[in-house]
Amino acid sequence: MIQRRLHGGISGRCFSAYRIRRRLTVGHVPGPVWIIIKKGSVMQMIYNVLEYGAEGDGVSNDTCPIQRAIDDCSSAGGGRVLLPGGHVYRSGSLVLKSDVELHLEMGAVLKGSDCLEDYNLFGVQRSALKEVDTPTYNKCDYTGKPTLYFLYGKDCENVAVTGLGRIDGNEGIFYGNVSPWHIDGAFYPRVPLLYLENVSHLTLHHITLTGSAFWTTHLVGCSDVLIDGIRILNNLRLANCDGIDPDHCRDVRITNCHIQCADDCIVFKNTAGAMEYGPCENIVVSGCTLISTSAAVKFGSESEAPFRNITVENCCISRTNRAVSLQLRDRGCIENVIFSNLNIDTRLFSTEHWWGKAEPIAITAVRRNEDTETGYIRNIRFQNINAYGENGILIYGDETKNIRNISFENVHIHLAKKTEWPKHYHDLRPNIGNTILEDSLRVIYARNARDISFKGFSYEVDPDMAEEIREAVSIEDCDNTAL
Repeated sequence: MIQRRLHGGISGRCFSAYRIRRRLTVGHVPGPVWIIIKKGSVMQMIYNVLEYGAEGDGVSNDTCPIQRAIDDCSSAGGGRVLLPGGHVYRSGSLVLKSDVELHLEMGAVLKGSDCLEDYNLFGVQRSALKEVDTPTYNKCDYTGKPTLYFLYGKDCENVAVTGLGRIDGNEGIFYGNVSPWHIDGAFYPRVPLLYLENVSHLTLHHITLTGSAFWTTHLVGCSDVLIDGIRILNNLRLANCDGIDPDHCRDVRITNCHIQCADDCIVFKNTAGAMEYGPCENIVVSGCTLISTSAAVKFGSESEAPFRNITVENCCISRTNRAVSLQLRDRGCIENVIFSNLNIDTRLFSTEHWWGKAEPIAITAVRRNEDTETGYIRNIRFQNINAYGENGILIYGDETKNIRNISFENVHIHLAKKTEWPKHYHDLRPNIGNTILEDSLRVIYARNARDISFKGFSYEVDPDMAEEIREAVSIEDCDNTAL
């Protein structure tokens, strides 16, 4: 059956839509497809999940009809799977596939199920979920392989998640210990909102991601990635719900995004479980606004392979416990990185619960534990940066002076009191003993580095912070440092 409908008045042009009903693959109910045609050319195939049987009532489990629409879209050569606005679609694990755009209209919500078993895509035993018996700020080693999934895709290409709707990870069902400053999960690792592995030509556009219980967007071994204009709005007390985690990824652009989450907003990773994908490289972050309870932009701490050729520019960082953190703890390296045109506003959180002590810039390269080797950090540039907050710059390497060739040009530090939390600490976590050094507040605190240069560097200290400082600049065991 073919029905022809005309839609006029869209941007002054005439569109035609054809609705085709046909028998789908064996075992499927008949599924409707819309073909949008403009001036005689086929533009897009539309697979409406409501016409596949999704209820969209916020109660029914719509996993199966949404998945059928995705499967049919991919097998037919591609198109758009549409979640119409005005509905809440409850779902467990969904598998994204090649040549599929998952599109949520304004007012559409895709919300995670209340039942943990609905995320058990690969049938793991419940015993594989490791209960959190030690706070994750003290122990959070992670290979990068979760056990449960919400939106999942692997070994595919031309995948997109778009629209002005919202994807909600239903964070509350994963809570463990709750305090006024911190919420830990009941088990670790928990469910990432999106887990996409070995996907090429990936696009995330305009979508809002919220309520994630773990890493919100975990991209593993992906290439040619465009993330543009998305919003990530997570709970600032819930541990481990990072924003965007490119893990062994290459050719990535992250632009025009607003992200607020705990721990970190944008985190470059090289996890042990994905070494076959090589380094994390050729990445640009631009035009983002970032708020976090730990670091706004971080490298590591999972750092088993190189990070290289990365630019972070034209961003505003606010209400953050640590703005920029290069956190090397494993055998990889961090090199050829530029940070430019950043406005930074930091403030202290709980002294215990979150890594970081309000540093605008923290560069640390120390061993994770007795069994690990640590690589090096080199060729890092900081240019045109204004930092306002409760701590200064931290640089801390090991006895080999494995931090080198770091330059600061036109960087201004303004120390101002914002909270009553103690100001006399430097945080090296995670490392052997989870070290937090007790010391005076500093504008610059540097140890075990070489070839550090400062050009056009300036600082100011508010009167109520001056009593916290014994000496503004403390540089020891560093070679060829020019200030």
